[in-house]
Amino acid sequence: MIAVIAIFVLLAVASWFLILQPHQELVMQDGGGHPSTPVSTDRIAVVPPANVEAMDVNQLLAEARKAMNDHRVLAPAGNNAFEFYLKALEKQPGNPVATDALRETFPFAASGAEQAINGRDFAEAQREIDLLAKADPANYTLTILRSKLDAQRKLLDKEQQQALEQQRQQQLAADKAAADKAAADKLADQQKAQPSEQKAQTEVAAANAPATAEPAAPVPQQIVTTDPVMTKYVQPRFPTQAQRTRTQGWVLVGYTVDTEGNVSGAQVVDAQPRHLFDREAINAVERWKYKPATRNGTPVEAKLQKKIEFKL
Repeated sequence: MIAVIAIFVLLAVASWFLILQPHQELVMQDGGGHPSTPVSTDRIAVVPPANVEAMDVNQLLAEARKAMNDHRVLAPAGNNAFEFYLKALEKQPGNPVATDALRETFPFAASGAEQAINGRDFAEAQREIDLLAKADPANYTLTILRSKLDAQRKLLDKEQQQALEQQRQQQLAADKAAADKAAADKLADQQKAQPSEQKAQTEVAAANAPATAEPAAPVPQQIVTTDPVMTKYVQPRFPTQAQRTRTQGWVLVGYTVDTEGNVSGAQVVDAQPRHLFDREAINAVERWKYKPATRNGTPVEAKLQKKIEFKL
């Protein structure tokens, strides 16, 4: 009996010095001497073990301790402490060393996942959150991390949409400036050529007219027209149904620009697909504003058609 008891005591002492005590010291060192100190999440370039599946529990725990020493708590994928501890639990469910380590390091690992979210490394953040969920699926911290990840993704989408809209507005402004300049240059050329043409026509008529003939009728003044120029563009809203089904298309809208530059009579001429984007296209076109077309300086109505693209 004394010999059996002595053997159990020796085994307990050996377990303390070889497994439990090194692990506790490891947690203290990685935490800067205190469990509340965050663990660094810097990516360390370390070659992963050749065959993790073939390792026994003790080898997996040793690799996990090594990963903790290198601050590889959740990353890189396939070579981090959390994956080694989880693999050890697969081979030996309820292993106290792996269970305690996952519980104690969970807050620090969650901090690393949050850093990945803030850095907008969304794929890495999602991987780390999924890894945390394997260790403690009911932990409320996972709900917070998933909410932050979703919010950051939506913020990035919004910023990208704003950037695209800004580029579109800049392009419209550039197109309008180019159209205005071209119209002004054309009008200037026409006005410059008009006196010369009238003088030449008068001289020809005078030379061909008989001496007793009545004076020639004045040559009608040349008609000068300008096209409508857009001054306000409203971007059509992408229909929710089309966004949900990832559908794209276009709508050809016909409309009239009146003498005050307002749009009226907007209607769909053609569309692909039919009816899906019609309402949003009409709503947007009716809010457009123009500098009206002119005929010899007088505003006149003009009929236009515009093809509106709906792309994701």
